[in-house]
Amino acid sequence: MLETLFGGLLGGIFRVVPEVMKMFDRANERKHELAMVTAEMEFAKVRGEISMRETEATMTVAELDSMTEALKGQAVMAKAGGKFVSAISALVRPIVTYWFVFLYSTYKIAGMLIAHEQGARWVDILHSGWSIDDMAMLNLILTFWFVGRVWDRQKH
Repeated sequence: MLETLFGGLLGGIFRVVPEVMKMFDRANERKHELAMVTAEMEFAKVRGEISMRETEATMTVAELDSMTEALKGQAVMAKAGGKFVSAISALVRPIVTYWFVFLYSTYKIAGMLIAHEQGARWVDILHSGWSIDDMAMLNLILTFWFVGRVWDRQKH
């Protein structure tokens, strides 16, 4: 009687043990699969960032090349029109730049004066009057005028 009970108990244990091991094995497989999918997603993200940076670099070079070609075309057209047209054509971009800098400076100064009239301290006004956007605008103008010339020199 005891042997029958013992045999049945051992048989049940030996039947349950493989099922428990399969359950742990499936859990480990799911963890591994999740880790693989996560790693694959990270790899795809990095690959996408690299591709986007390559595209940005290509676009920047293409933009500079197109700007150079446009300027060459403008110079040819200006020469064909005579000295007067050539002089006006040469002055358009500097005048527009000076005009924009004047308007932008006037806007910033007016904002600072309004802030001062409302009781703000000059230190705070000057500190908050120059933002990241202002720096980006300055970099845009400086890059337009000075990097383009360097780029032209390097091509010739």
